[in-house]
Amino acid sequence: MKRTPKETDDSARLVGRRSLVVGGLMAGTGAVLAGRMRYLQVERADDFRLLAEENRINIHLLPPARGLIFDRGGILLAGNEQNYRIVMTREDVDDLDEVLTRLTELVNLDQGRLERAREEILERPPYVPVTIADRLSWEELSTVAVNAPALPGVTPEFGLSRIYPLGADFSHVVGYVGPVSDWYLETTGDTDPVLQIPDFQVGRYNIEARMEADLRGQAGSKWVEVNAGGRVMRELDRDAANPGSDLQLAIDAGLQNYVEARLHGESAGAVVMEVETGEVLALASAPTFDPNLFVRGISTTNWNALNTDPYRPLANKATQGLYPPGSTYKMIVALAALEAGVITPDETVFCGGFTELGNRRFHCWRGGGHGHMNLIQSLSQSCDVYYYELAQRTGIEAISAMARRFGCGIRHDIPLSGVVTGLAPTMQWKRENRGEDWLVGDTLNASIGQGFVLTSPLQLAVMTARVATGRNIVPTLVKSIDGRDNVPSDAEDLGLNPENLALVRRGMYEVNNSGRGTAYSSRSVDAAYTIAGKTGTSQVRNITAAERARGVIRNADLPWERRDHALYVGYAPYEQPRYAISVVVEHGGGGSAVAAPIGRDLLLRAQHGDVPPPELYPSGQRRRIEDMHEQMPLRPATPPEDSGGSSQA
Repeated sequence: MKRTPKETDDSARLVGRRSLVVGGLMAGTGAVLAGRMRYLQVERADDFRLLAEENRINIHLLPPARGLIFDRGGILLAGNEQNYRIVMTREDVDDLDEVLTRLTELVNLDQGRLERAREEILERPPYVPVTIADRLSWEELSTVAVNAPALPGVTPEFGLSRIYPLGADFSHVVGYVGPVSDWYLETTGDTDPVLQIPDFQVGRYNIEARMEADLRGQAGSKWVEVNAGGRVMRELDRDAANPGSDLQLAIDAGLQNYVEARLHGESAGAVVMEVETGEVLALASAPTFDPNLFVRGISTTNWNALNTDPYRPLANKATQGLYPPGSTYKMIVALAALEAGVITPDETVFCGGFTELGNRRFHCWRGGGHGHMNLIQSLSQSCDVYYYELAQRTGIEAISAMARRFGCGIRHDIPLSGVVTGLAPTMQWKRENRGEDWLVGDTLNASIGQGFVLTSPLQLAVMTARVATGRNIVPTLVKSIDGRDNVPSDAEDLGLNPENLALVRRGMYEVNNSGRGTAYSSRSVDAAYTIAGKTGTSQVRNITAAERARGVIRNADLPWERRDHALYVGYAPYEQPRYAISVVVEHGGGGSAVAAPIGRDLLLRAQHGDVPPPELYPSGQRRRIEDMHEQMPLRPATPPEDSGGSSQA
């Protein structure tokens, strides 16, 4: 059929538009291809020329500098030091044994370490670098670098390694770091690629472990050009690592050193706190150990020595140790009875040396008894019979509730490993855990801090701080993170009758300052340093009726592990409390004779700010105190140090 002129014109216009569209697309595609060809052939010519000559680009992770840890005054507790090392990557090695042989000709390497490194190279994935040697001198590192073309897969590196300048003083606070192990990766599930960096260190104990997320930082990376021989030709680009956060602890390094020195020779734990803020100024456990031993992997000899010591230096007794609190628990029982209204301040209880319950006698520590005792006298002279009576009137539920109110039987959230909960027992607890009903005898035992009651030195320090202030003081160990304040705001009031608290405080005052007080010999004679406290002695063995009949064996005549624990808690100054302390000496004997003198010294040191002068002590003790301080392993005052924590290349 013949087209009309109009149809012919329309068809021509349509073909023309299609031709323009197709032509435009073809021209655009050609322009893109031409631009890409110019980019590849001109602008990237040098890069591809290098690749053509068997060069390649490697990406290396840059480990972050670990955050630094300081005491409250800026003294460095955990820092970083320069460390030169050589590493090997198996995928870049043709003949492992030949390269290792060449390496030993250049650098004097320990054969045992070399063999362990060889085994690790074969066990790990081929792309994971393994450290062959570390802590090399600059000359040794330079020798390896110069000979790099003959050592394929071998890379000289320098980085940072952890160091603890004050050594053993802070092992139970700061803790230590160690190499990343398979066990660590399995137990933590940590998949951070930075953990594959040779000899990367992670926190393994206490603050180093509990604050790992803050201290570690974030890895950086660098792109380097490497030739066929494995030699680095140039660095192409770099993203810097972000260092970890710096921590400032509430701990006072000078006070911590004094506490550790004062506990020297004992198996003991002690805590010093500020009563207004809850800041932990000292947290010590004796004996201690040097955390630097663990940084590169502790030797079998050193590990066995620490692990078999009967005084358990690896345990943090201040937070992990659980002990019957003995008579230091009597303030809790007194407050529970006063708040329940079952006793008045002037009411007396007669102590004849024991209380009879059924066919059993519960003895007072003083065999002949104390006679008539009121509340203040019962605290001052630590009469057990008085508290047997209070406990029967008050009941275990009210006593244990008061204990938890004062920080006993609860876990305090501080960033240390293995902080214990302790135990303020109840009837339900015994049914669930022992399958038995609660007995009145259990209540009597609990009233003097024995039986099922268990506390730690940290809990006892918190208890004492709350008694001194009447407020819900919470322990704080980390004062700031990267300069941001971490101390909680004002603590709430405990809601107790102020008169009842005042009575208990007066009883604690009499303990140290009354002629009949159990800690009278551990007093301060300066009114500005007046101490209020409470002694305690907790049994670790049963004393049979037969032994009582023939005379209780003295602690000094018993094997060390069967002797009583010695305890003391206290605060000072009495009128305006600033510091609270607790001391537990394992198998030390009597609290009055062993723990109270230590507690007195710690409170005087905290108040005075330096070694307490003899004038603060009773005149008859001054010569002995001077001699003791001269013999104590005290560290000289240390000024704030340079952090030494430069970024790692």
